[in-house]
Amino acid sequence: MLKMCIRGLAVAMPLALAAGPAAADPIDTRQQLMKSVGAATGTLGKMIKGETEYDAALASMAMRVLFAAPAGFVTMFPDGTQTGGDTEAAPAIWEDRAGFEKVAADMQMAAGAAIPAAGESLDALKGAFGSVAQNCKACHEDYRVSKN
Repeated sequence: MLKMCIRGLAVAMPLALAAGPAAADPIDTRQQLMKSVGAATGTLGKMIKGETEYDAALASMAMRVLFAAPAGFVTMFPDGTQTGGDTEAAPAIWEDRAGFEKVAADMQMAAGAAIPAAGESLDALKGAFGSVAQNCKACHEDYRVSKN
């Protein structure tokens, strides 16, 4: 079931990005994209922790989701979407757009570099995942307001 979910995300992600924010509410669209990122990250994290068996194809697909997400993500924060829709977007996104775009580009580069490792072996995935996770953390620390 988990494999089907991630494979579905890998197929749906480019379609969601191609549709762009004009096709739907940008807040909802970016929240749905982040749910995909969370699912992919969770899948990789469980493999790394030994909670689920390492699966090269699944790990590669999950890393590809993390690679694809930042490509259109920055466009999902147009002016006027700072509030509403239970957003967790921090004002820094609009105040420091260049910084936000750099963090997204860094995330994409880290995930792109980690794609081969994700499909190679569990040890290679473990070695590559740290850089990707650091980029996730950097974005969340500066550009996300936690509702918890």
